[in-house]
Amino acid sequence: MTGADVLDVSRDTIITLLMVSMPLMLVSMIVGLVISLIQALTTIQEQTLVFVPKIMAMFAAMLLALPFMGAMLDSFWQRMLERIITGS
Repeated sequence: MTGADVLDVSRDTIITLLMVSMPLMLVSMIVGLVISLIQALTTIQEQTLVFVPKIMAMFAAMLLALPFMGAMLDSFWQRMLERIITGS
């Protein structure tokens, strides 16, 4: 395996990681921002208020995004197996 092959595999791995984690990260960020805005507008400064809505939103997002995440990981695995089989 040459240096270019290692870079290609590394790039593919990082891109796949970002694509798989992006839906959950975006949902977490949006829910956190909305809760922070609500806290700022109502002057409720309870730190534990964020956790339950964020966990529920992450669970719902995972249920919705799981087919996409599985397909991305499956295609990544197929590409890696093809590289292993062909030896490149």
